[in-house]
Amino acid sequence: MSTTVTPFLRNTLFADALVSGAAGILMMLGAPLLSPILGLPGELLFWAGLVLVPFVAMLVVIARRATVSRLVMIDIIVINALWVAGSFALLFSGAVDPTMLGLAFVAAQAVTVAVFAELQFIGIRRAAAVAA
Repeated sequence: MSTTVTPFLRNTLFADALVSGAAGILMMLGAPLLSPILGLPGELLFWAGLVLVPFVAMLVVIARRATVSRLVMIDIIVINALWVAGSFALLFSGAVDPTMLGLAFVAAQAVTVAVFAELQFIGIRRAAAVAA
């Protein structure tokens, strides 16, 4: 089953790509500077940023299409939800000892990703309603 990439859904995907891309670049290139400020390991920041590169590319490709598989859209939402869960799990695991700024950084990006997941869910529901 296909989902029409409506303007709302397209804008949401592009916004997610823009924010994720900016965060990825910041974490990859800024890891040595951010690590002591955030209290997070530089390697964690770098690799978390690097993981975002293919995700951003996928979002851009999908946003440029007229239709996309509903399953692919659900996968994007699940990936975002897993990022949110992983972010909070990291904070509560005791594996890292972030500063207050580090806590705020991880929580803020997790909440932002959760908002994108919700907007994408709304987008696929709206697209289904338009198609019906």
